[in-house]
Amino acid sequence: MAEREVRPSVSSQDTSPSTKDGENIQTQLQEEYLKSLEQLEEGQLIEGKVIQVTSDQVFIDVGYKSEGKISLQEFNEVPAIGDSVSVILIAKENKYGEVIVSKQKADAKLFWKNLRQAFADKKAVDGKVEKQVKGGFDVNLGAGVHAFLPVSQADVQKLDKPEKILNTKIQVYVERLYSDGKINIVVNRRKFLEENLDRKRGDFFENTPIGTDVTGTVKSFTSFGAFIDLGGFDGLLHINDMSWGHVTRPKDFVKKGQEIKLKVIRIDREEKRINLSLKHYSDDPWVHFEEKYHVNDIVKGKVTKLTDFGAFIELEEGIEGLAHISEFSWLKKVQKPQDLLNAGDVVECMILGYDLQAGRVSLGLKQVQNNPWEKIEEKYPAGTRIKRKVVKVTNAGAFVELEEGIDGFLHADDMSWTRKGKNFGLAAGQEIEVMVISIDTDNRNIKLGIKQLSEDPWKDFNDNYKPGTPVEGEVASVTDFGLFLRIPGGIEGLIHKTNLVETREDNPDDALKKFKVGDKLKAIVLEVHSDKQKVAFTLFNSQKKAQREEISRFLSEEESSDSANTIGAILKSKNSKSDET
Repeated sequence: MAEREVRPSVSSQDTSPSTKDGENIQTQLQEEYLKSLEQLEEGQLIEGKVIQVTSDQVFIDVGYKSEGKISLQEFNEVPAIGDSVSVILIAKENKYGEVIVSKQKADAKLFWKNLRQAFADKKAVDGKVEKQVKGGFDVNLGAGVHAFLPVSQADVQKLDKPEKILNTKIQVYVERLYSDGKINIVVNRRKFLEENLDRKRGDFFENTPIGTDVTGTVKSFTSFGAFIDLGGFDGLLHINDMSWGHVTRPKDFVKKGQEIKLKVIRIDREEKRINLSLKHYSDDPWVHFEEKYHVNDIVKGKVTKLTDFGAFIELEEGIEGLAHISEFSWLKKVQKPQDLLNAGDVVECMILGYDLQAGRVSLGLKQVQNNPWEKIEEKYPAGTRIKRKVVKVTNAGAFVELEEGIDGFLHADDMSWTRKGKNFGLAAGQEIEVMVISIDTDNRNIKLGIKQLSEDPWKDFNDNYKPGTPVEGEVASVTDFGLFLRIPGGIEGLIHKTNLVETREDNPDDALKKFKVGDKLKAIVLEVHSDKQKVAFTLFNSQKKAQREEISRFLSEEESSDSANTIGAILKSKNSKSDET
């Protein structure tokens, strides 16, 4: 480029007053220009304008008598004519009279000035993650300056894949800026992201009313729902807000990485929690429940879940009812719902009741079948004799199956008029004859008996065996307090050990030891209580026994009395007294 010379442009022949004024102005301009040139110093940072761009050079007007030129390689992007460029004045003129300037040195000087200022003011600077190094990343801050970014400060969360941020432009805070022979710079991206996140979250809580539609990306899953990234901060899409219907697996409704539209349904500013919903884009089906469903309606539904206490059945999306285990069968006592149903089964059921406020429906499975208990009294009236199998034996008695699912109970007290026991050797599977005693359909209770098949022997015994009547029988059992005598008809009665001896001088325990089971005995009826099915026997006539006891007592009291008091006399006296009375 040609060197520019400063020359007056006014004609020397023009001597008019205006010409003189023009000369004065030109002179002033030249003086100011020369003065400005004198103020420029080598090494000074100055501003220039791009006046020409070639294939390898950029020409900069710095306000000197000639332009400076800079290699195009010093520019990250090709500049446009008229752009302002900061440069360092290297030399006012070289041996060719050219101005020597450097953009690269100016960039470095400006960079360090701005970097120190950002460090002091705690402002973020731009950078680019170029490579992964031990413990973190190498970040290019520009102007050939690099900084260390620790991996712990690279993101708000742990980086599962650190390579994901390579070659990305980021903003960071300068944490440390010092020199120990060489420049060392440590930067922090996490702090910048957290502050930015807090601002975004704050704006969201401040400016987002309930009911607002938002767009987010499915970030992760939990057992109770999915977390949605709303732009650096999360909202929760709870499993109950995915659908009005039953949701078992969140992954069945949304996919990881999926961008979805959601409605804000709850905001907790103190806890910084956001609840989102998918289901609120459709009407709550409970609003229309009474238009479609009524008590006693028979409907179809799909089993969605089985529990210990019953089965949840979906009538339609969002309408789910519970069939309690007690409503499964008229006949069987169901122990586990899994014995009759599986998840996914389509079943018929009856609506037993509902609560719109609580969103609950009570369902019954057995109600769609005939109730066999309604006709059970017609089929088995009291007094009916039947032969059936024992299905279960307990300490209290035995259950006997009348028909599939309907059992009657045979109590131990109703097995025999005369014998007492638990189950008299009954076993499951054994066929026995029983009589229906009573039926309680409300409580599903049927009483059965065996002894009712024959006459009550106690009634006959009570009529024919009064106290003092002699009987014959055999010893059925021996106890510490006496023995039980079984007489014809199967009735057993007690002979107390005191009734095994004639006098008080005899030892009852010694007398008891003389007897064993199976011994044949003759006895006398002592007492009868047929209402309690009890009878007492004695081996000796009670009147004679009483006389002997009285004589023995009298003799012991009158040992020193007159010898005329013989046994004969005493008996005679006793008899005469009896006659008088």
